[in-house]
Amino acid sequence: MNIQIINGPNLNLLGVREKSIYGDASFESYLEQLVARYPDITISYYQSNVEGEIINKLHEVGFTFDGIVINAGAYTHTSVAIGDAIAGINTPVVEVHISNVYKREEFRHSSMLAKNCKGVIAGFGMDSYRLAIESLL
Repeated sequence: MNIQIINGPNLNLLGVREKSIYGDASFESYLEQLVARYPDITISYYQSNVEGEIINKLHEVGFTFDGIVINAGAYTHTSVAIGDAIAGINTPVVEVHISNVYKREEFRHSSMLAKNCKGVIAGFGMDSYRLAIESLL
């Protein structure tokens, strides 16, 4: 099984930015734990701060991978284009958020991606990614 994790803008700063919201671990250190936990799954990781690059990655893996876990960061709330890219591919996509977006600013309460995703997982910290992988198994 091949699963692609895609992280969007500012998620390259996990472990450094807003630790009270996102924690103090880098995503790379968490990824090591995921890979160790699921030795029979190939987990690929991609991060970009650029909307078009995220769309290109969705197009690249969206017809051959078994699942995609996406945390599009702030693009979740603004990107019709990423939502359309998810709608246009065959691979199931799970939207994740580290924080509980419904406890935050009101603009974070809506997703331009969710209607095209298998599901949405929010508020479980980095464990949101593991829960998304479990939902794809």
